[in-house]
Amino acid sequence: MKFTAGQIAGILEGEVHGNPEIAVHKLAKIEEGEEGSLTFLANPKYTSFIYKTKASITIVNKSFVPEQDLETTLIKVEDAYKSFSKLLEYYNQVKNNKVGIEEPIFKSDTATYGSEVYIGAFAYLGNNVTLGDNVKVYPNVYIGDNVKIGNNVILFAGAKIYSETIIGNNCVVNSGVVLGADGFGFAPNEDGEFAKVPQTGNVILEDNVDIGAGTTIDRATLGSTILRKGVKLDNQIQIAHNVEIGEHTVIAAQTGIAGSTKIGKHCMIGGQVGIVGHIVIGDFVKIQAQSGIGRNVKDREVLQGSPALNYGDYNKSYVHFKNLPKIISRIDTLEKKD
Repeated sequence: MKFTAGQIAGILEGEVHGNPEIAVHKLAKIEEGEEGSLTFLANPKYTSFIYKTKASITIVNKSFVPEQDLETTLIKVEDAYKSFSKLLEYYNQVKNNKVGIEEPIFKSDTATYGSEVYIGAFAYLGNNVTLGDNVKVYPNVYIGDNVKIGNNVILFAGAKIYSETIIGNNCVVNSGVVLGADGFGFAPNEDGEFAKVPQTGNVILEDNVDIGAGTTIDRATLGSTILRKGVKLDNQIQIAHNVEIGEHTVIAAQTGIAGSTKIGKHCMIGGQVGIVGHIVIGDFVKIQAQSGIGRNVKDREVLQGSPALNYGDYNKSYVHFKNLPKIISRIDTLEKKD
């Protein structure tokens, strides 16, 4: 896909300074720009590169005034960073705007879909599946019976959507995601063996939820495992049965959340965090990477460590921990004097 400076300026409501007909077909960092590429300058630390870049077009703030001659065509906007992000979003929309049904696929006679859908080769749509408008189902996606999917949803290649799952509007489910597999439910019997507890619930994703590659979200034992609107999950996260995650909470990679835990809204959870089951985490909570959470957490707490402590207490304690050998040596010296 090629875009001219004039077309890009139209999308961004910017001003062209240079050749409006010059075209680009790829994106680049400003220090790596080459002919045919588009880049941007938002951080003043990179200003020197604009005089060396070979990028055909550079997006800059309106306040930028060049102090040397430029080879690149400028598009001046109010906020270069936001405008470049907007352009990336537009580019993705164009790139992913596939329409039509490839062959072969399997579609149950009772499965239905809306307008402007794309269904890639070897996709499977089970009984009573419902797809909304502008849904993109990439190759090798499995969609089980009674799944309901809203409008403007993307299911990337290889995603597995088990039966009874409900997905809202404007969601993105990346490759390798599994929604609705059985939760880890087993009960010991008299012989010390573990018998499986049937998992009869489902998974619900509300609107504007993004799920990273390789993440797994288990169906509830009873009721629903729920991700509220605007939740963003990184790659390789495990969400157990009956977990509920509040609106606009974000979670980084390799975090695991055990069953029936409730997490509030607008929380930020770092990578490799472990959270036990059956606890409640409040709103606006921040949990640092590799922390272990084994208790209820109040609103707006900031935690670190395993088991997790208040963030400030952890840092104070860590200072002493680092100095333990010196402290022990001093104690030994004092004891010898006695």
